Amino acid sequence: MPVLNDAARLVVTGGNLAHIVTLNADGSPNVVCVWTGMDGDDIVSAHLNTNQRKLQNVRRDPRVVLSYEPKTRNDQDIDEHLVVYGTARVEEGGGAELLQRLAHVYFGDERRFPDMDDPPAGFVLRVTPERVTGWGPWRD
Repeated sequence: MPVLNDAARLVVTGGNLAHIVTLNADGSPNVVCVWTGMDGDDIVSAHLNTNQRKLQNVRRDPRVVLSYEPKTRNDQDIDEHLVVYGTARVEEGGGAELLQRLAHVYFGDERRFPDMDDPPAGFVLRVTPERVTGWGPWRD
């Protein structure tokens, strides 16, 4: 059974930046913003450079947390937020194609991204959600 309900999926695919937390070798958190989409029940993000700290961290320790703040408020006038805990893995290739797909969502137009003739194949970071928290219609 999928962990993300339809409301959570709309946040993940709706052009909201995600803060992804990975764990550094010393146990401290590494937090960066990423674009995200869905592939089946997994949350995906695209990356071109293998040396990115988040990718290095996931290869060593797959535990991640994604945090989203959609521009919505509930009926009590509280800002909603979605937090997804999961296990991640790095897949070789597909990064450039996924970046182009996500660019349409995040930019809202048909521009070419990355804007280079021969982008590297890159990587796809795939997160399998295990638990959801936050404040919104995805909350238990």
